[in-house]
This record gives sequence, C-alpha cells and structure tokens, in this order.
Amino acid sequence: MIGIYKEKIAGVPSLIVVDEAHENKPLPTVFYFHGITSAKEHNLTQGFLLAENGFRVVLPDSMYHGEREVADIKEVTYYLFQIVLQNVMELKDMKEDLENRGLILEGRVGVAGTSMGGITTASALSQYPWIKTAAILMGSPKLTTFARELVDVYARTGKLPLTSDEINQLYDTLTLYDLSLQAERLSDRPLLFWHGDSDPVVPFDHSHSFYEYAKKIYLNPNHLRFIREKDRGHKVSRYAILETVKWFVQHL
Repeated sequence: MIGIYKEKIAGVPSLIVVDEAHENKPLPTVFYFHGITSAKEHNLTQGFLLAENGFRVVLPDSMYHGEREVADIKEVTYYLFQIVLQNVMELKDMKEDLENRGLILEGRVGVAGTSMGGITTASALSQYPWIKTAAILMGSPKLTTFARELVDVYARTGKLPLTSDEINQLYDTLTLYDLSLQAERLSDRPLLFWHGDSDPVVPFDHSHSFYEYAKKIYLNPNHLRFIREKDRGHKVSRYAILETVKWFVQHL
C-alpha cells in the first residue's frame, strides 16, 4: 500500500509518498517541485504513480506556498526567481537530510517539477552533479532570459517590489544558475522535457530551443528527450505525467 507521510525534511514542510512496506528502507528518491501559487498536495498524482514504481517521492512546499504562506505577501509571482533560488538551496539540504538517515539508495536522486518547479529543476541541474536524472515539465532552462521578460511585464504594472539595483543584482545571481549558459554541466545526464506548444505562461521556445542546442552536445541521444504536445496550454496532461514516470523508471 502506498503511504503519504507529512513531515519536515531539513526544515521544509513536505509530503513523502512511498510504499509503506519500504518506508524506512533506502530507495531511489525523486524530489518533485510544484508550480507558482500551487502547493505540495497538488502533485500527489505524480507522487503516487512514482511510488507505485518503487521510488520514494518528496513533495516540498516552496517558500511562500502551502504551509509556508506569508500573509503580507499577496503576489507571490513577483518573487518567482527568489523562490527558485531558495528551492535549489533547500534541495541540497533535503537530499543531505535523507542521505544522513540512510534513505537514499546508492545516491540515486532524481528531480522534476512543473512550471516554477521545472525552472527549479533546470537551475538545480546547473549546480548539482549528483542529480542522476531529471524531468522539466513546462519550465524554462533560460533563467535569465525569462526573468528579463517577466520583469518587463511586471514593471509596467508599477507594482514590482524591487528597485533597479535589486533587479540588476538578481540578474547577476541568476546567470550563475542559468542552465542555458552552462549546458555542458548536464554531462549527458538523462533529461526529459515536456511542453505544450500553446503555453501562454512559460514560452515553449525556451525549452525547445535549448533542447535543440543540447542535442548537439549529448553523446548519448537516448538520454535526452523532448515531448511536444500540440495545442496544449499551461496545464500538464495525464500523458505527460505517465511519460515522466516511465522516464524515471528507465533512468533512475
């Protein structure tokens, strides 16, 4: 039977989805990050299907989301990139917490996410060579480009809670986590992209053009896959979820 356990991992409120019979055993582990304005519970479908296939799945609440909501912050979308950077730092802490408890089998760690969670996944791949395989669902690996585009949009509203100096400092920081600027750090690791080609929120071209570039530097073409879903908007399909599960079964 698949169990759902609520606990804090390295201080991060999370749900752990795992076969009850293997709850305290080392297992290949997948961290799955939710999207902006969402929360950990919204990815229980992915968690259940992955757990059925023998994985321990960690669904964390991102900063300002779920159990970590802050009453004073009404527009969390303005903090998208700060949240992504926080997610990346917390991923390392959570991985080390589970590792110290002997719950990760042979260093087999996977990362995936939806929208903001996909952006988090791409950013984490630029930092952590211990990620064995990953899946980016309607996320952008072009962190700096996407930030500039969104800042331009938000700035027109006059409500962006950042000064010009803070924005420029943010751009400088994001370049360090921008996978599109350091694609060689993928090092041929298995990576799946899924994106609807009518996505009005995260540009389809960000992931697709990066995939076309990455194909040129991958030695093993079977380690890189892009699923384009025609006429699909900013909503993950069941097909995408099932293909993500298959990807981790194959590569993790």
